[in-house]
Amino acid sequence: MPIFTVQKHASSTLHYDFRLEIDHVLKSWVLPKGPTLDTHLKRLAIATNDHSLEFSNFEGIIPDGEYGAGKIIIWDKGELQNETYDGEKLIAIEKAYKKGKIIFSLKGKKLNGKFTLLKTNKNKNWLLLKYNDYYAKNNYDITKEMPKSIYSGKLIEDIE
Repeated sequence: MPIFTVQKHASSTLHYDFRLEIDHVLKSWVLPKGPTLDTHLKRLAIATNDHSLEFSNFEGIIPDGEYGAGKIIIWDKGELQNETYDGEKLIAIEKAYKKGKIIFSLKGKKLNGKFTLLKTNKNKNWLLLKYNDYYAKNNYDITKEMPKSIYSGKLIEDIE
């Protein structure tokens, strides 16, 4: 089963790195405001560099001078299930990514249920949208309510 991970990342700005396993790498997006369970919100997701699958387990500090320098916690992680259909036929997640519309379900410690990543017509910009399902929670900020690492239980400020 493919994986997803969300890493809270304090580099030049505080943001969340949203990563989906696609074609044996972690396709990655920066979420400036973090993920949401609120179906009324659209989250900007800016495509960034792919990462190796091993990076999904990284929590710690990337040293100054290196790409992505700063503190990182594993905010959430779990299983990813592609749910992108063309009519009645499930299409490969790699093809959905190339087309710019990925429909998927997550089974994590914090994020669960159905989401869409939709590429906009602006260069690297995508939108992350939550479906109105059992796991949707409107008027709820999961990043404020659940700020700690699922790996260490630490806040990002506590990473040394």
